[in-house]
Amino acid sequence: MANYLVTGAAGFIGARTAELLIKDGHTVAGIDNMNDAYDPRMKEYRLHKLQALSGFSFHQLDISDKSIIRHFQNQKFDGVINLAARAGVRYSVEDPWAYVESNMIGTLNMLEICRQTGTMKFVVASTSSIYGEDPPYPTPESAPSSEPLQPYAASKKGAEAMCHAYHHLYGIDVSVVRYFTVYGPAGRPDLALFRFVQWITEGLPVRVNGDGEQSRGFTYIDDIARGTILALKPVGYEIINLGGHEVITINNLIRLLEEVIGKKADVQYGPPNPADMFTNWADVSKAGELLGWEPQFGMRAGVEKLVEWYNAEREWASQILTP
Repeated sequence: MANYLVTGAAGFIGARTAELLIKDGHTVAGIDNMNDAYDPRMKEYRLHKLQALSGFSFHQLDISDKSIIRHFQNQKFDGVINLAARAGVRYSVEDPWAYVESNMIGTLNMLEICRQTGTMKFVVASTSSIYGEDPPYPTPESAPSSEPLQPYAASKKGAEAMCHAYHHLYGIDVSVVRYFTVYGPAGRPDLALFRFVQWITEGLPVRVNGDGEQSRGFTYIDDIARGTILALKPVGYEIINLGGHEVITINNLIRLLEEVIGKKADVQYGPPNPADMFTNWADVSKAGELLGWEPQFGMRAGVEKLVEWYNAEREWASQILTP
Protein backbone atom coordinates (compact mmCIF):
# COMPACT_ATOMS: atom_id res chain seq x y z
CA MET A 1 0.00 0.00 0.00
CA ALA A 2 1.10 3.56 -0.67
CA ASN A 3 1.74 6.66 1.43
CA TYR A 4 0.33 9.95 0.18
CA LEU A 5 0.60 13.59 1.19
CA VAL A 6 -2.76 15.35 0.80
CA THR A 7 -2.97 19.12 1.23
CA GLY A 8 -6.26 20.77 2.08
CA ALA A 9 -7.11 17.61 4.01
CA ALA A 10 -9.85 19.32 6.03
CA GLY A 11 -11.33 20.84 2.89
CA PHE A 12 -14.36 19.51 1.06
CA ILE A 13 -12.61 17.53 -1.68
CA GLY A 14 -9.43 16.89 0.32
CA ALA A 15 -11.24 15.26 3.23
CA ARG A 16 -13.23 12.87 1.06
CA THR A 17 -10.18 12.02 -1.06
CA ALA A 18 -8.12 11.26 2.06
CA GLU A 19 -10.96 9.17 3.49
CA LEU A 20 -11.27 7.06 0.34
CA LEU A 21 -7.49 6.56 0.13
CA ILE A 22 -7.44 5.27 3.71
CA LYS A 23 -10.42 3.00 3.04
CA ASP A 24 -8.43 1.62 0.09
CA GLY A 25 -5.66 0.66 2.54
CA HIS A 26 -3.24 3.56 2.01
CA THR A 27 -1.79 5.93 4.58
CA VAL A 28 -2.28 9.69 4.35
CA ALA A 29 -0.38 12.61 5.84
CA GLY A 30 -2.82 15.51 5.74
CA ILE A 31 -1.98 19.22 5.69
CA ASP A 32 -4.41 22.05 6.36
CA ASN A 33 -3.96 25.48 7.90
CA MET A 34 -7.59 25.45 9.16
CA ASN A 35 -8.16 29.00 7.96
CA ASP A 36 -11.42 30.90 8.21
CA ALA A 37 -12.05 31.41 4.50
CA TYR A 38 -15.46 29.97 5.37
CA ASP A 39 -17.04 28.91 8.66
CA PRO A 40 -14.27 26.85 10.35
CA ARG A 41 -16.79 24.53 12.00
CA MET A 42 -17.15 22.76 8.68
CA LYS A 43 -13.43 22.01 8.46
CA GLU A 44 -13.37 20.91 12.10
CA TYR A 45 -16.20 18.48 11.41
CA ARG A 46 -14.39 16.91 8.44
CA LEU A 47 -11.06 16.75 10.27
CA HIS A 48 -12.64 15.08 13.31
CA LYS A 49 -13.95 12.30 11.06
CA LEU A 50 -10.53 11.80 9.47
CA GLN A 51 -8.68 11.72 12.77
CA ALA A 52 -10.84 8.80 13.85
CA LEU A 53 -9.28 6.71 11.06
CA SER A 54 -6.06 4.75 11.54
CA GLY A 55 -3.58 5.56 8.80
CA PHE A 56 -4.17 9.31 8.95
CA SER A 57 -1.76 11.85 10.43
CA PHE A 58 -2.47 15.56 10.54
CA HIS A 59 -0.15 18.56 10.22
CA GLN A 60 -1.60 22.03 10.78
CA LEU A 61 0.63 23.95 8.40
CA ASP A 62 0.30 26.56 5.67
CA ILE A 63 1.48 25.41 2.24
CA SER A 64 2.32 28.99 1.28
CA ASP A 65 4.99 29.15 4.02
CA LYS A 66 8.35 28.10 2.55
CA SER A 67 9.37 26.48 5.87
CA ILE A 68 6.90 23.67 5.11
CA ILE A 69 9.49 22.20 2.73
CA ARG A 70 11.88 21.47 5.61
CA HIS A 71 9.08 19.83 7.58
CA PHE A 72 8.74 17.04 5.01
CA GLN A 73 12.16 16.91 3.36
CA ASN A 74 13.17 13.64 5.08
CA GLN A 75 9.93 11.82 4.36
CA LYS A 76 9.01 9.58 1.47
CA PHE A 77 5.73 9.72 -0.39
CA ASP A 78 4.33 7.78 -3.32
CA GLY A 79 2.50 10.90 -4.44
CA VAL A 80 1.47 14.40 -3.44
CA ILE A 81 -2.16 15.46 -3.97
CA ASN A 82 -2.31 19.24 -3.74
CA LEU A 83 -5.91 20.20 -2.99
CA ALA A 84 -5.23 23.12 -0.64
CA ALA A 85 -6.30 26.38 -2.22
CA ARG A 86 -8.07 29.63 -1.78
CA ALA A 87 -11.24 29.03 -3.74
CA GLY A 88 -14.09 31.22 -4.91
CA VAL A 89 -14.17 33.60 -7.83
CA ARG A 90 -15.92 36.48 -6.02
CA TYR A 91 -13.65 36.64 -2.99
CA SER A 92 -10.56 36.62 -5.20
CA VAL A 93 -11.56 40.04 -6.50
CA GLU A 94 -11.48 41.39 -2.93
CA ASP A 95 -8.15 39.83 -1.87
CA PRO A 96 -6.11 38.57 -4.84
CA TRP A 97 -2.92 38.38 -2.73
CA ALA A 98 -4.33 35.52 -0.64
CA TYR A 99 -4.98 33.58 -3.86
CA VAL A 100 -1.48 34.10 -5.22
CA GLU A 101 0.03 32.99 -1.91
CA SER A 102 -2.01 29.82 -1.52
CA ASN A 103 -2.58 28.74 -5.10
CA MET A 104 0.72 29.74 -6.73
CA ILE A 105 3.35 29.90 -3.97
CA GLY A 106 1.71 26.97 -2.18
CA THR A 107 1.88 24.85 -5.33
CA LEU A 108 5.52 25.80 -5.81
CA ASN A 109 6.32 24.68 -2.26
CA MET A 110 4.59 21.34 -2.78
CA LEU A 111 6.49 20.80 -6.04
CA GLU A 112 9.69 21.51 -4.15
CA ILE A 113 8.77 18.84 -1.61
CA CYS A 114 8.40 16.43 -4.54
CA ARG A 115 11.76 17.46 -5.98
CA GLN A 116 13.62 17.26 -2.67
CA THR A 117 12.07 13.96 -1.53
CA GLY A 118 12.21 12.24 -4.91
CA THR A 119 8.41 12.01 -5.08
CA MET A 120 7.65 11.58 -8.75
CA LYS A 121 3.84 11.91 -8.81
CA PHE A 122 1.95 15.17 -8.32
CA VAL A 123 -1.79 15.76 -8.61
CA VAL A 124 -2.96 19.36 -8.46
CA ALA A 125 -6.47 20.78 -8.35
CA SER A 126 -7.38 23.39 -10.93
CA THR A 127 -10.70 24.86 -11.98
CA SER A 128 -13.25 25.18 -14.76
CA SER A 129 -13.08 28.95 -14.22
CA ILE A 130 -9.80 28.88 -16.14
CA TYR A 131 -11.65 28.57 -19.45
CA GLY A 132 -12.72 32.20 -19.43
CA GLU A 133 -15.67 33.98 -20.96
CA ASP A 134 -16.82 32.10 -24.05
CA PRO A 135 -15.47 28.53 -24.28
CA PRO A 136 -17.10 25.84 -26.41
CA TYR A 137 -19.65 23.62 -24.64
CA PRO A 138 -19.07 20.97 -23.51
CA THR A 139 -15.62 22.38 -22.82
CA PRO A 140 -12.59 20.23 -23.69
CA GLU A 141 -9.18 20.59 -22.06
CA SER A 142 -7.86 22.03 -25.32
CA ALA A 143 -10.08 25.13 -25.01
CA PRO A 144 -8.16 28.41 -24.51
CA SER A 145 -7.30 29.18 -20.88
CA SER A 146 -5.01 32.20 -21.17
CA GLU A 147 -7.65 34.87 -20.53
CA PRO A 148 -8.96 34.30 -16.97
CA LEU A 149 -11.77 36.51 -15.73
CA GLN A 150 -10.74 36.79 -12.06
CA PRO A 151 -7.61 36.45 -9.86
CA TYR A 152 -8.80 33.00 -8.72
CA ALA A 153 -8.62 31.56 -12.24
CA ALA A 154 -5.39 33.47 -12.92
CA SER A 155 -3.76 31.97 -9.83
CA LYS A 156 -4.76 28.48 -10.91
CA LYS A 157 -3.32 29.08 -14.38
CA GLY A 158 -0.06 30.11 -12.73
CA ALA A 159 -0.07 26.91 -10.67
CA GLU A 160 -0.58 24.81 -13.80
CA ALA A 161 2.31 26.55 -15.55
CA MET A 162 4.65 25.96 -12.60
CA CYS A 163 3.70 22.29 -12.59
CA HIS A 164 4.67 22.03 -16.24
CA ALA A 165 8.03 23.66 -15.50
CA TYR A 166 8.78 21.10 -12.78
CA HIS A 167 7.65 18.29 -15.05
CA HIS A 168 10.01 19.53 -17.75
CA LEU A 169 12.97 20.17 -15.44
CA TYR A 170 12.73 17.27 -13.00
CA GLY A 171 10.56 14.65 -14.68
CA ILE A 172 7.79 14.89 -12.08
CA ASP A 173 4.65 13.18 -13.40
CA VAL A 174 1.78 15.67 -13.15
CA SER A 175 -1.99 15.31 -13.37
CA VAL A 176 -3.79 18.65 -13.42
CA VAL A 177 -7.43 17.97 -12.58
CA ARG A 178 -9.75 20.81 -13.51
CA TYR A 179 -12.78 20.55 -11.25
CA PHE A 180 -16.16 21.80 -12.31
CA THR A 181 -18.91 22.46 -9.74
CA VAL A 182 -18.71 19.96 -6.87
CA TYR A 183 -21.39 19.33 -4.26
CA GLY A 184 -22.33 16.83 -1.57
CA PRO A 185 -22.43 16.23 2.20
CA ALA A 186 -20.27 18.60 4.27
CA GLY A 187 -19.73 20.77 1.20
CA ARG A 188 -18.44 24.31 1.16
CA PRO A 189 -21.00 26.65 2.73
CA ASP A 190 -20.08 29.45 0.32
CA LEU A 191 -21.36 27.44 -2.66
CA ALA A 192 -24.93 27.35 -3.93
CA LEU A 193 -26.02 23.86 -2.98
CA PHE A 194 -25.17 23.96 0.72
CA ARG A 195 -26.58 27.47 1.01
CA PHE A 196 -29.80 26.61 -0.81
CA VAL A 197 -30.37 23.48 1.28
CA GLN A 198 -29.87 25.43 4.48
CA TRP A 199 -31.95 28.42 3.38
CA ILE A 200 -34.90 26.37 2.12
CA THR A 201 -34.88 24.00 5.10
CA GLU A 202 -34.71 26.84 7.62
CA GLY A 203 -37.23 29.06 5.83
CA LEU A 204 -34.68 31.73 4.97
CA PRO A 205 -34.68 33.81 1.76
CA VAL A 206 -32.87 32.12 -1.13
CA ARG A 207 -30.65 34.79 -2.64
CA VAL A 208 -29.85 34.39 -6.34
CA ASN A 209 -27.45 36.53 -8.35
CA GLY A 210 -29.07 37.46 -11.66
CA ASP A 211 -32.23 35.89 -13.06
CA GLY A 212 -31.38 32.28 -12.14
CA GLU A 213 -31.07 31.16 -15.74
CA GLN A 214 -27.31 30.78 -15.38
CA SER A 215 -26.33 27.12 -15.17
CA ARG A 216 -23.64 24.87 -13.74
CA GLY A 217 -22.42 21.38 -14.46
CA PHE A 218 -22.60 19.70 -11.06
CA THR A 219 -20.78 16.55 -9.93
CA TYR A 220 -21.14 14.64 -6.66
CA ILE A 221 -18.20 14.65 -4.27
CA ASP A 222 -17.55 10.89 -4.33
CA ASP A 223 -17.20 10.94 -8.11
CA ILE A 224 -14.72 13.82 -7.87
CA ALA A 225 -12.67 12.17 -5.10
CA ARG A 226 -12.48 8.88 -7.03
CA GLY A 227 -11.40 10.75 -10.16
CA THR A 228 -8.69 12.49 -8.19
CA ILE A 229 -7.39 9.15 -6.90
CA LEU A 230 -7.47 7.67 -10.42
CA ALA A 231 -5.35 10.65 -11.52
CA LEU A 232 -2.47 9.23 -9.46
CA LYS A 233 -1.64 6.97 -12.40
CA PRO A 234 1.42 7.95 -14.46
CA VAL A 235 0.43 10.25 -17.33
CA GLY A 236 3.51 12.42 -17.98
CA TYR A 237 1.88 15.85 -17.86
CA GLU A 238 -1.85 15.95 -18.53
CA ILE A 239 -4.74 18.33 -17.90
CA ILE A 240 -7.96 16.45 -17.18
CA ASN A 241 -11.49 17.77 -16.69
CA LEU A 242 -13.40 16.20 -13.81
CA GLY A 243 -17.08 16.86 -13.30
CA GLY A 244 -19.69 19.08 -14.78
CA HIS A 245 -21.43 16.21 -16.49
CA GLU A 246 -24.98 17.17 -15.47
CA VAL A 247 -25.92 20.77 -16.27
CA ILE A 248 -28.85 22.48 -14.56
CA THR A 249 -30.00 26.10 -14.28
CA ILE A 250 -30.11 27.67 -10.84
CA ASN A 251 -33.88 28.01 -11.12
CA ASN A 252 -34.29 24.32 -11.91
CA LEU A 253 -31.86 23.43 -9.13
CA ILE A 254 -34.07 25.30 -6.66
CA ARG A 255 -37.13 23.43 -7.98
CA LEU A 256 -35.34 20.10 -7.48
CA LEU A 257 -34.37 21.06 -3.93
CA GLU A 258 -37.95 22.09 -3.17
CA GLU A 259 -39.09 18.61 -4.24
CA VAL A 260 -36.45 16.76 -2.21
CA ILE A 261 -36.72 18.94 0.91
CA GLY A 262 -40.50 19.20 0.72
CA LYS A 263 -40.62 22.97 1.28
CA LYS A 264 -41.16 25.97 -0.97
CA ALA A 265 -38.25 28.37 -1.47
CA ASP A 266 -38.55 32.12 -0.91
CA VAL A 267 -36.39 33.17 -3.89
CA GLN A 268 -35.02 36.70 -4.01
CA TYR A 269 -33.23 37.76 -7.19
CA GLY A 270 -30.44 40.33 -7.22
CA PRO A 271 -27.99 41.79 -9.74
CA PRO A 272 -25.62 39.37 -11.50
CA ASN A 273 -22.04 39.16 -10.26
CA PRO A 274 -19.49 40.15 -12.95
CA ALA A 275 -16.98 37.61 -11.60
CA ASP A 276 -19.34 34.70 -12.30
CA MET A 277 -19.34 32.65 -15.49
CA PHE A 278 -22.80 32.25 -17.04
CA THR A 279 -22.42 28.50 -17.40
CA ASN A 280 -19.96 25.63 -17.30
CA TRP A 281 -20.20 22.20 -18.84
CA ALA A 282 -17.28 19.79 -19.02
CA ASP A 283 -16.24 17.51 -21.79
CA VAL A 284 -15.04 14.58 -19.65
CA SER A 285 -14.23 12.16 -22.46
CA LYS A 286 -10.50 12.50 -21.74
CA ALA A 287 -11.03 11.43 -18.13
CA GLY A 288 -12.86 8.38 -19.40
CA GLU A 289 -10.16 7.47 -21.91
CA LEU A 290 -7.13 8.25 -19.73
CA LEU A 291 -8.37 7.32 -16.25
CA GLY A 292 -11.36 5.06 -16.87
CA TRP A 293 -13.45 7.59 -14.92
CA GLU A 294 -17.14 8.16 -15.25
CA PRO A 295 -19.63 9.67 -12.78
CA GLN A 296 -21.73 7.25 -10.75
CA PHE A 297 -24.19 9.67 -9.13
CA GLY A 298 -27.01 11.44 -10.91
CA MET A 299 -28.11 14.90 -9.79
CA ARG A 300 -31.22 13.81 -7.89
CA ALA A 301 -29.42 10.98 -6.10
CA GLY A 302 -26.61 13.32 -5.06
CA VAL A 303 -29.02 16.02 -3.88
CA GLU A 304 -30.92 13.43 -1.83
CA LYS A 305 -27.69 12.41 -0.11
CA LEU A 306 -26.84 16.05 0.65
CA VAL A 307 -30.29 16.72 2.12
CA GLU A 308 -30.14 13.49 4.14
CA TRP A 309 -26.77 14.56 5.57
CA TYR A 310 -28.02 18.05 6.36
CA ASN A 311 -31.04 16.72 8.22
CA ALA A 312 -28.83 14.35 10.25
CA GLU A 313 -26.45 17.20 11.16
CA ARG A 314 -29.07 19.95 11.25
CA GLU A 315 -28.51 20.94 14.88
CA TRP A 316 -25.14 22.47 14.01
CA ALA A 317 -25.28 22.65 10.20
CA SER A 318 -28.19 25.08 10.45
CA GLN A 319 -25.86 27.45 12.30
CA ILE A 320 -23.10 27.40 9.67
CA LEU A 321 -22.52 30.85 8.22
CA THR A 322 -23.59 31.03 4.56
CA PRO A 323 -22.51 34.43 3.20
